[in-house]
Amino acid sequence: MSLSVTPKAANQIRKALQKRGGGVGLRVAIKTSGCSGYAYALEFADAPAAEDLSFESEGVQLLVDAKSLPMIDGTQLDWVREGLNEGFKFNNPNASATCGCGESFAV
Repeated sequence: MSLSVTPKAANQIRKALQKRGGGVGLRVAIKTSGCSGYAYALEFADAPAAEDLSFESEGVQLLVDAKSLPMIDGTQLDWVREGLNEGFKFNNPNASATCGCGESFAV
């Protein structure tokens, strides 16, 4: 099982951690939400939680709880700019559908 980031995403994570004054990495989780059933939840972590699994990619640490990992196994997190907007984009091979707004997915 794995989770990875592109060099652009890793750079943004490092910048955000530096701006906030520290942290060990980015926690990625799945929550029930949206019109397709699930949504990604991101937060910067000061320390790993007991239930976290840890992955290192492009020099940054990614933390994922065991319950979320099967739904995002193999996902690559990218940083993209689309028009005037920029942000993280999830390339999730497990997603069978996404909603029109791109905020939620189904497996």
